Amino acid sequence: MEAFEQFVALALEAEGLVVSSALKFPVKRRTRKTAYEEWQTHGFEVDLVAARADKLVLATVKSFFGSRGVVAAHVRGESENRTWNAAYALLNDEQIRSTVVAAAAERFGFEASQVELRLYVGKFAGGGSEAAVREWCAQQVVGAGPIAVVGAAEVVKTVREVAGSKQYRDNAVLATLKVLDAAGALS
Repeated sequence: MEAFEQFVALALEAEGLVVSSALKFPVKRRTRKTAYEEWQTHGFEVDLVAARADKLVLATVKSFFGSRGVVAAHVRGESENRTWNAAYALLNDEQIRSTVVAAAAERFGFEASQVELRLYVGKFAGGGSEAAVREWCAQQVVGAGPIAVVGAAEVVKTVREVAGSKQYRDNAVLATLKVLDAAGALS
């Protein structure tokens, strides 16, 4: 699990969810061959899967710290660069999205209407990408409703609240925050 995913996992746990690292869900798709019909099955990865009795959360986590950030055209699947669009296939490809939601619901014993799809973003690209991503995701209805977008500031706020607890937990993210706080490095 990459570092930002560990922050997101703690934020999900703060909601009373049990969190699992990346899981793959099979999706059968027709290939681009025009001469004949061909199908392939690919496993599409969900970065974090979180559950409690009333909901199942499928989380796509994109940190992009130290790079351009999450670009709205990639999230929407509208970029000329198919590779970047494919990085967000769980969000922008309706067949993949609906198949993964249905498979996850069946696998863990939930109704599709109990499944939430979330995009956690460490850094958005400039030029209005954050607003455009949030607007587009709000229009995509999946399982329990629109795709939720959660930014780094929201995740950090929740994790700092968790770190404020005096109860000991052996967790690298929490220990890091407590060390930085004790050293006066957090404001």
